[in-house]
Amino acid sequence: MIRIKRHSLPDYLFWFGIVILAALFQTNWPELLKLQEVSPDIVLVLVVYFAIAFGEERAMITALTGGLYLDVASNTTLGHHVFCYVLIGYFCGRLSTRLISEHEAIKAGLVFIASVLQGVLFFAIQYVQQPGGGMIYPFLTNAIPCAFYSAVVTPIVFITVERVFHRREALTGGM
Repeated sequence: MIRIKRHSLPDYLFWFGIVILAALFQTNWPELLKLQEVSPDIVLVLVVYFAIAFGEERAMITALTGGLYLDVASNTTLGHHVFCYVLIGYFCGRLSTRLISEHEAIKAGLVFIASVLQGVLFFAIQYVQQPGGGMIYPFLTNAIPCAFYSAVVTPIVFITVERVFHRREALTGGM
């Protein structure tokens, strides 16, 4: 499903805007997304989408953009989200070239695995920085429910982003 197409500056600005909009939505209106005090990681779902659809380079740039916004918006060390998301973007981009990733269950499973790995990385880094906070309990109470919820939201986000980008490519004469 990897598309090879030359993109112009408006295409990149549109893509950048979608990532920033998702990060804004995730940080500024989490009450709208919460279900039993758990909210999905929409930026991570977008990172996995772009890894599957466009390859690891686009996924890593998406991870850089969304992770940088989340680092600035939340109370974490600058680069904490970026590092985790970039590693996940590279991993999913490389893995998606070896998977038949057209089925929705494969996409949701990949998002679940990526979310669990991101949680492990995030809480491991946080534990190294602040050892008194613990690692296992926050991982079990935050990362695992977030991974399940992100996997459930995956088809909705993937279909929405696919329609937006497909419609934009159809209007601009792309694939």
